[in-house]
Amino acid sequence: MNKAKRKTVIAGNWKMNMTPGEGVSFVNKLKEIVKNQNNCGIVVCVPDIDMQSVSEALKDSNIKLGAQNAHWELSGAFTGETSVNMLKAFNTEYVIIGHSERRQFFGEINLSVNKRLKTIIGSGLKAIVCVGELLDERELGITTEIVSLQTKIALKDVAPEQMKNVIIAYEPVWAIGTGKTATAEEANRVNGIIRGVIEDLYNKDIAEATTIQYGGSMNAANAKELLSKENVDGGLIGGASLKHEDFAAIIAAAQ
Repeated sequence: MNKAKRKTVIAGNWKMNMTPGEGVSFVNKLKEIVKNQNNCGIVVCVPDIDMQSVSEALKDSNIKLGAQNAHWELSGAFTGETSVNMLKAFNTEYVIIGHSERRQFFGEINLSVNKRLKTIIGSGLKAIVCVGELLDERELGITTEIVSLQTKIALKDVAPEQMKNVIIAYEPVWAIGTGKTATAEEANRVNGIIRGVIEDLYNKDIAEATTIQYGGSMNAANAKELLSKENVDGGLIGGASLKHEDFAAIIAAAQ
């Protein structure tokens, strides 16, 4: 697979961190640090409450705005949810869906990930679709089956031409927020499995063009090795995205 055919994207997932004021202060400093880093995509995925203020702060920068979730309906009686039209009002370009924390704590299932995905890309936004196995699934040796199933269901009824707006993020659940990281070789192997699923569903050209990130405790120390692998096209960064120096180091490694 030709890595030059796809874009490397480093996306920070702030999760439930930073007030609007804190978010503005953070990105104002970050955009100065990374203003000359143009060889990869840079995204910050912020809480909904931060959208307006961070969007304003990111104007005329090389950092794109992302959300952490979006509903599959454009409006309606869905208390606590956010629609893609609401996100687009703040110049949002990316939306994370299917994160393990959404699956674990809020009942997200593969079929609802698929519904969210179709609405997001149907609205012209880009989706970062998270897939990954639990620790007991890994220990049972069924990582391939789990990530393949999650990927296939997420992409159900997604047209070939829509795949340009889909990023897959392999996030082994056992490595999220734990400090544990898959080896670079294992991350590359599983990302390669996901790429193979995409090739089976579509074709080799689409598989080669699809960005597949690694998430799960990627940090300043291990980013260079992980990002050097053929099938690792960036990272979905949690804790390290809340620290200027660490996030900037990961972005530099992606250059």
